[in-house]
Amino acid sequence: MASAPVVLDLDGSLGSLPARLVLPLREWEEALRFAATWRAMRRFGATLDAILPERHGTVFMGSGDFHHLSLPLIERRGREGRFQVVVLDNHPDNMRFAWGVHCGSWVRRVAALEQVSHVHVLGITSSDIGARRAWENYLAPLRRGKLTYWSLEVDVSWARRLGMAARFRPFATPDELVDAFCREYAQEPTYLSIDKDVFAPGVARTNWDQGVFDEDHALAVINALQGNLVGSDVTGEISAYRYRNPVKRWLSALDDQPLVGGAELAGWQAGQHALNLRLLEALRA
Repeated sequence: MASAPVVLDLDGSLGSLPARLVLPLREWEEALRFAATWRAMRRFGATLDAILPERHGTVFMGSGDFHHLSLPLIERRGREGRFQVVVLDNHPDNMRFAWGVHCGSWVRRVAALEQVSHVHVLGITSSDIGARRAWENYLAPLRRGKLTYWSLEVDVSWARRLGMAARFRPFATPDELVDAFCREYAQEPTYLSIDKDVFAPGVARTNWDQGVFDEDHALAVINALQGNLVGSDVTGEISAYRYRNPVKRWLSALDDQPLVGGAELAGWQAGQHALNLRLLEALRA
């Protein structure tokens, strides 16, 4: 993973990274942010094919509102052979969504790709996988054995009643979760996607509800994957945006995303940038 990192400049949220390749894509922000139609995703995928080098380093995508853009990046890697996907995220990103794909539904599509052997989502503390919201999860990839949730602080006993206990791995502490994953990790080609909302707020602030990982937990996972990484991306920056599309304004409001601006926004972005530099150093090792 020593190639130059790539910045998908969709929202202007990312600071300067060493030897980076910046792809100016601000005209895509409204169409892609939070959610996108399949038509928009296909057009964006074609744009990436035209401007993204075949060989590149970690892709930084900006706000966590763009995490579904991991899908076209993973599809590109699939042309080179079979691999597994590891996602560090406070949410399963496997929730039902009826209008295309959004930042909380893309994992289902990745798990359906023939070239993806398995998807592991590590660090979930969100109630998205609790009993009350079980119906919102796409159950097919879990039942097919293509997807595993590694979680903390969430009662997932309901999965046992549906015969899916093996796909739900609850732990008492993040240390135990990461230790178990690193012990059991299958040494095979792996794509890593990091959403920084997996971290506790003291590590980096995002405008999504956050998990409990420390930076060392992510570094331990990266270290376990070294030698097998075929691609990686990082998201979870903080940026201010007001949608022109009223449906997107309504949908984002349902997720209670706080509006952050001014000095507070600058401070959060500075913390995010410092973390990005450390993650990039680890991914390039």
